[in-house]
Amino acid sequence: MDERIPSGAAIVVGMPRVLLIEDDQAVRDGLSMALGGRGHAVDAVATGEEGLARLASKPPDIVVLDLMLPGLDGFEVCRRIRAAGDLPIIMLTARNEDIDVVAGLAAGADDYVVKPARAQVLEARIRAVLRRTGQPAPAVPAPVEIERHGDLGIDRAGLTVTKAGKPLALAPTELRLLLELTQVPGRVLSRQYLLESVWEHGYFGDSRVVDACVQRLRAKIEDDSSAPVYVQTVRGFGYRFGPL
Repeated sequence: MDERIPSGAAIVVGMPRVLLIEDDQAVRDGLSMALGGRGHAVDAVATGEEGLARLASKPPDIVVLDLMLPGLDGFEVCRRIRAAGDLPIIMLTARNEDIDVVAGLAAGADDYVVKPARAQVLEARIRAVLRRTGQPAPAVPAPVEIERHGDLGIDRAGLTVTKAGKPLALAPTELRLLLELTQVPGRVLSRQYLLESVWEHGYFGDSRVVDACVQRLRAKIEDDSSAPVYVQTVRGFGYRFGPL
């Protein structure tokens, strides 16, 4: 392959352009929505083959690549991208095992994030990798103040939530729960994970406190709390936000 992939070929004013290669639709849609809501231009595909084709037709500033892809796996995709140029790559891995991390870095990845990948963490890694690889990091625009999820508007900096433009009075724990669920829309979070992240890490308690808080939150944000659209139950696993 003689034609090299141009690094930073699509750099634009504002946030970097991200090519997300992820086969899990919930993760793909959730990260696309979350990063897009923060001002990123996200181009998402489901396979390594699609990702390589998209590089040629629509070059990004950085690639976020799942390692465990069907068909052409993430390791091989990473090697091909690296062989063709110095485009920055962040790999997503479902396991924080040394062998996966070392193999991914050996294939040419610049950094890695363990799933579930929070948008804020991924955004910070994107900018750090661009700085480390010498890519011209675009100037940060004014932050997106309001995230839109259907009728809900979430101001993370101001810690306020509106529905159809009207303020909602949420208790602190209800607000923290909503902020956690909306980090990656569509991603299923277990009750234990929510206990540790919302009720503080290492909290040893009854997971029913999560269920009770979910019910209170639904009563405030849903049109019909018996048929929730925003905070959905995934039986046997936990809860997810959306997809809407």
